Amino acid sequence: MPHTRSAKKSLRKSLKRRLSNRAAKKGIKLQTKNLLAVAEKGTVEDLRKEYNLAARKLDKAAARRVIHPNTAARKKSQLAKLLHEKTAK
Repeated sequence: MPHTRSAKKSLRKSLKRRLSNRAAKKGIKLQTKNLLAVAEKGTVEDLRKEYNLAARKLDKAAARRVIHPNTAARKKSQLAKLLHEKTAK
């Protein structure tokens, strides 16, 4: 446990940030899973909506540095590739 006041405050801040970061990452994972589920069974319009939601979550997480911007770009690219394959059919 921290002893100084600044260390105690730092611990409080890091716990709050950890919870926020975990929630953001969980949201990204859930949205990605939803998109993959729609890709299996849903329509192209639903797939586009899910892609837009997933891209928005990835961009927000990257802007807040929850995930690295290159990671967000890579995941968006992978999802866009999936969307393009489904729309081409």
